[in-house]
Amino acid sequence: MCPGHGAFMRDATTRWWLIRHAPVHAGGRMYGQQDLDADTADGDTAAALAAWLPAGAVWLTTPLCRTRQTAAALEAHLPDTPEPTPVRALAEQHFGTWQGRTPAELMAEQPEAWRRFWAEPAASRPPAGESFADVVDRVGPTLATWSAAHPGRDIVAVVHGGTVRAALATALGVSPAHALAFAVGTWSLTRLDRIPGAGANGGPAWRIAAVNTTPGTGGD
Repeated sequence: MCPGHGAFMRDATTRWWLIRHAPVHAGGRMYGQQDLDADTADGDTAAALAAWLPAGAVWLTTPLCRTRQTAAALEAHLPDTPEPTPVRALAEQHFGTWQGRTPAELMAEQPEAWRRFWAEPAASRPPAGESFADVVDRVGPTLATWSAAHPGRDIVAVVHGGTVRAALATALGVSPAHALAFAVGTWSLTRLDRIPGAGANGGPAWRIAAVNTTPGTGGD
């Protein structure tokens, strides 16, 4: 390694602060990309989570209002935070015609399709929807694009549980099926670092700093 190369890689590292939005009251229904409101009434949790976030970060949300509402609740405790940019490719998995339905309804009306979906949930697509593998395929390149555009910066992205799992699949190089094993709670923080040039064949390497951390469970 030439002198200064390690310092350059550290300086070019993009630090991702992935936050799952505040709770949504969906009555047990599969909401996916339905545009439902978030319950951001827990001001103490918002304040505690905001205290972990870096100053001077790039802020992203998705076009869905629950992420924008959560970002606003966090930004209320962070003066001079820029207006977040909505990024469609970071949205939650689209469950197609199953959105707004309960599992019990789907099991009663479409039992075979429902069983097939849960037999292989990472690869199966609901009618007119997308699979979790499809989510990984759009989230991974989006992380790369934004990292390349903001080397050495912090990016706070208020997103969805599926988005965070897709990011972990990308960072760890694991299959979509394995990434579905991660728990991702509301108001939780997952921290990933993308380090250019530190991986195999000069590609990027990823470092996992925290997964599914919430106020009261530790973190800094």
